[in-house]
Amino acid sequence: MMIGVSVQKNDDRCLQEQLRTVLLEAIHAGSLPSDEALPSCRKLSHQLGISRNTVAIVYESLTDDGYIVSRPRSGYYLHPDYYPAALPSASPESVMLARRSGMLKSTLQPHALRDKHTHIAPNWHSRLTQRPSRYEGILKPSNWRNYPYPFIYGQLDTQQFPLPQWRSVTRRLLSGSRDKNWLNDRIDQDDPLLIEQLCKRVLPRRGIFAQPDEILITLGSQNALYMLSKLLLDSRSKMGMENPGYREAANVFQHFGASIEFHQIDSQGMVLSEASTRCDYLYITPSHQVPTGITMSQGRRHSLIQQAISYDQIIIEDDYDAELHGDKNAFPALKAGLASQRVIYLGSFSKAFAPGLRLGYIVADSDLIDEMRALRRLMYRHPPGGSQQQVAQFIAQGHYERHLKTHTADTDRRRDTLREALERYIPEFACHSSPRASAFWLKTPASLDTQRLAWQASQHGVLIEPGFQHFFDSAPPRHFLRLGFQAISTEQIVPGIQQFADACLLSACN
Repeated sequence: MMIGVSVQKNDDRCLQEQLRTVLLEAIHAGSLPSDEALPSCRKLSHQLGISRNTVAIVYESLTDDGYIVSRPRSGYYLHPDYYPAALPSASPESVMLARRSGMLKSTLQPHALRDKHTHIAPNWHSRLTQRPSRYEGILKPSNWRNYPYPFIYGQLDTQQFPLPQWRSVTRRLLSGSRDKNWLNDRIDQDDPLLIEQLCKRVLPRRGIFAQPDEILITLGSQNALYMLSKLLLDSRSKMGMENPGYREAANVFQHFGASIEFHQIDSQGMVLSEASTRCDYLYITPSHQVPTGITMSQGRRHSLIQQAISYDQIIIEDDYDAELHGDKNAFPALKAGLASQRVIYLGSFSKAFAPGLRLGYIVADSDLIDEMRALRRLMYRHPPGGSQQQVAQFIAQGHYERHLKTHTADTDRRRDTLREALERYIPEFACHSSPRASAFWLKTPASLDTQRLAWQASQHGVLIEPGFQHFFDSAPPRHFLRLGFQAISTEQIVPGIQQFADACLLSACN
């Protein structure tokens, strides 16, 4: 007997993991016969070009888990619980997936299944009360890893992740002698050790000294913005924010009905105006403005705080890349200043640690945190306890501080390499970012459309971020772009800029 499964030698997953996955897909798709033995270890290993031992290990693991059974001197068979007749009816999607993957050998008829269910499918468009899909996001290709020169922002070179230390923390958490409280549902509470570490080791780096009841763990900054908007904003609210600025923040504010007063940016950060005084809230990124990377000046910070006090305003301070400052002379957070009670502080572990971890935190008055905790309970109770405990232990054991030193030094090398490459190969592009920003905001000659340039660069294997997406004008300027340097390897930065320079030349000629 032959079965239609395959494994890829160049896949990141090991062969055992791949084989187990495709066999389980075949089992759940109902494409394995119930009355014939599976191919022997020898036959399947020959078919797939892998070792017999790999096949044997996978067969034994599936036997232990009850998916297949071993019959002496006969072979391996599908367990009766997984006979096609015992499985739930296959959906058209699963049938087509199984057929495309080459596993389906049965007589299932996807067209008949689709026709059977078409007449009972609900009309979701008539039922939706909201359409979040209408909000435009920042376009980034999902296959960015396939490009040799990804100058994109918000992703990290995974080779820089402190995997040995993370693995060490994980092993200790899973050891038999340790109490596994992180497996329990905390209802609405956060991991106490993580809160303690934030109070003692993380927030003081930004000049913030908070009490445990003033901190809430979130699923990243975006989740924090959503919960804040749910509690604070409605159609009567007016939000002030930067232009260009963080589009997903504007999307959330508008989703909850707030009107937005956009403020221009200069070399000192957000430009305050008469319109600023009419805002109820001000959302800002003062340390490194999104997307320009400009640091708000001390004078502008003082004016902002005085305005907030005079006009009874609340400041939402998004300190998204606080751990990347790497500068002992950096300004402390606004939350650390005179009007700290008027500042809601958002922090994240994404930019310096792991974007996929999706852990962040809010620091605010305890009254607001109490309501946010109750709202979070209604949404998802609390972020995963295991993730919180892993990060807490990682910080407590000194790994986080060590990682920040290494990561900051690596960031400085990457930034310097990119700056030198730009000055050498594309000197006509003006950089407007602060010296220690986590991305480069570049102004090109006015005749160069960076959206077309982005397409031209992609043909050279270079990914860039056109700047027009960050503006909220009806006719946004087309001659800005943002270059990140955390996703690309350091060795690829210079050749990547050389390729980008060639793309710029071609785009200018066209």
